[in-house]
This record gives sequence, structure tokens and C-alpha cells, in this order.
Amino acid sequence: MTPATGFRGYEKIGENITQGVPDMHEAIDCYREVTKGMYGDLGKVMEGYNHWPQNPPKFRVLMEEYISLCKDLAKKIMRGIALALGGSPYEFEGDRAGDPFWVMRIIGYPGLSSVNDIGCGAHTDYGLLTLLNQDDGINALQVKNLSGEWISAPPVPGTFVCNIGDMLKIYSNGLYESTLHRVINNSSKYRVSVVYFYETNFDTVVEPLDTYKTRTKGDKKFERAVYGEHLVKKVLTNFVEE
Repeated sequence: MTPATGFRGYEKIGENITQGVPDMHEAIDCYREVTKGMYGDLGKVMEGYNHWPQNPPKFRVLMEEYISLCKDLAKKIMRGIALALGGSPYEFEGDRAGDPFWVMRIIGYPGLSSVNDIGCGAHTDYGLLTLLNQDDGINALQVKNLSGEWISAPPVPGTFVCNIGDMLKIYSNGLYESTLHRVINNSSKYRVSVVYFYETNFDTVVEPLDTYKTRTKGDKKFERAVYGEHLVKKVLTNFVEE
């Protein structure tokens, strides 16, 4: 994985950094493929195509099917969230997320290490909704609650963990929080998680929705943001340069 690949491909243990500290995980990073000039200068950093392992031979086919299923599921969940926010079920389609960008990370966390046990440092997700599929029986994900305490989010077999991202926090005018979370694998077992990030359209300007549930005395708590700018800023600060 290099800037020349649009930051797609395999990243080594310690290559990903969070708040200046290397994370103890390895990963295969995939993004919606971006052709040259697709988003103009805004998308230049993300231009590229995904680099899939050749072995096992059906890996690409299976993962692309998985991505398609996750996209469909996330869209349905977002329709429910749109209704809950007091809008129509299609608030997050059309110009907002009718042509959604997506990111997927297949992440491997080594077992307990005496060097650094932070599998992934504290962060929030960048987009709308994250679907996290994690190994059963390994308790490693932690979230910060409203009291400022780190609590475990143990895996429940047959379910996803759903994270709210930064763009949904803006759309909801802070009604929904993009929760700070981290990964600490204290198990001796190697842990795998497959993380699908459902985002807005890449070039969408995100600002609070105008519904009766997102208005706070008529005030907007958040400035508008362009999702692609937000993603690129994060990507450019997330990796150790060779």
C-alpha cells in the first residue's frame, strides 16, 4: 500500500498510526475505485484500484459480493435512521448518499504483545455508518461512554457492531454521536475484523438536516464539511512514510 495505489492494498503491522502512535495491526485496505479525474482535484489522492491477494483464488469474488451485501444493508439502516431523525426515508440518498463512497478494511490483530498492546488507537469513524464483523470469543473492542470511561463491546455471535461516523454526527446536528473507540487485544489469539464503512457521496457537502428533530432552537452546532476533504485529510495522516 502506497500513495501511488491510492492507499489501497496491504499494510504492515505498525504502518497505520493513530495520534502519532503505531497501531499493532496489519490490514488489507480497499476503497471504492476512483478513476483519474473522477472527482477532480478533490479525489486525486484516492485515485486507484483495489489490489486483491491472488491466494485464495476466490478471495476477490467473495469480498466484492460481501461489499455489495453490506452496501444494501447499510442503505436500509440509513433509511431507518432518516425516519428517526424526522425526515423522509430517502434523506441520505440522492445528492447526499445516492452514489455512496465506501471503504473496507480487513484487519488482523496479533495476540498480546509486551511491546504495545494498542491494536488501534482511539478514533471516530469518518462517514455515515460502519458495519463491523469481528471474531467471536475475543473481547478487544472498547468504546468511551458518556462518563468518559472505556467499556468493552464484546462480540455477539451473528451480529454486526454498528458505529456512527462523523458525517452522520453533522447531519443529525449532534443528536447522534460518532463514538470514540479503540482496540486492545489482550487475548493470546490472533483477532480478525472485517470493517465496512458506508459513506456519503465523495464530493457531498455535509451540513445538519432541516428536520424538527435536528433543529436545536434553530441553531446549527456544526459547520458544513465536504466528506472527500475529511477522508483525504485523515488518510494523509494515518500512515508511516517509508
